[in-house]
Amino acid sequence: MDELLRFLLTESPAPASLGSVEDWWTRHLQVSSRFSLPVDVAFAGGFAADRLGYAFASGYHSALRSLFPQLPPHHRYALCVTEAGGGHPSAMQTRLTGSGEGPLRLEGTKAFVTLGTAADELLVVANEGQDAQGRNRLRLVRLDARRSGVTLTELPETPFVPEVPHAELRLHEVAVAPEEVLPGDGYERYVKPFRTVEDCHVFAAVLGWLLQVARRSGWPDEVREELLALAVTMRGLAQADPASPAVHLALAGALDLCRRRVDGLGPLWEQVDAPTRERWERDRLLLNVAGKVRAKRRETARQKLTPPSNPE
Repeated sequence: MDELLRFLLTESPAPASLGSVEDWWTRHLQVSSRFSLPVDVAFAGGFAADRLGYAFASGYHSALRSLFPQLPPHHRYALCVTEAGGGHPSAMQTRLTGSGEGPLRLEGTKAFVTLGTAADELLVVANEGQDAQGRNRLRLVRLDARRSGVTLTELPETPFVPEVPHAELRLHEVAVAPEEVLPGDGYERYVKPFRTVEDCHVFAAVLGWLLQVARRSGWPDEVREELLALAVTMRGLAQADPASPAVHLALAGALDLCRRRVDGLGPLWEQVDAPTRERWERDRLLLNVAGKVRAKRRETARQKLTPPSNPE
């Protein structure tokens, strides 16, 4: 904790200009070597970014490193879930065939893969059949992005954080080794907790970036200290159980505080250099992505934690 706080308070707040995803990745690796916890890497990567898009990229990568601690930190990863019918388990049409009865193969299409064209490895959710209740049985497959049968096609830029690439993924008779199929249920163990893990790490990176902007733009001490307090809160949540309803409620409250602090910055952006300010106005919509999912997570957590009413 002390090392991270010293970094955020004393590191030079003048970020290097990052002109591409490759520039971001080089800078991310430079700062990540100083920290062991993925959430600390998210803060540092956000602080070192020259724009919100690359802060997001550091948060996203750090979230995957947190969820999959066995992954080497020097590779870039992309989680491949969303299909034409969405991201619900029932929508998963990508198939893993041959389980227990011959060579394993992947076949299917993922419609929207964040950082897909920049990834060294892909983490692909696939359907290996149905259980006795007729529900899809999902597995997660770790795959080299350059393997035969893997095609990544870059999608048009998004209206905000356009520097972050997205791709369509097509898989055709892709050979899979048994050890590349990760243990456990692909949805319950990996996909379902990822939204919580991602929120913690992406907002950590956003707070790191805002602290850098605050320091180099001369924002009041009180504002910087509030951002730092939010950072400490997010750091604690990032290390908690992502399946816990109590953690979901605490995270919902922390995100509300983050949004109120961001909304209250208002006139302070006039002190910020024009390119940073203009990109922020374009990119701040990123903070509202998945709002419906977060609201549902919060309501579910409230229901689980509401004590039963006492019978009269």
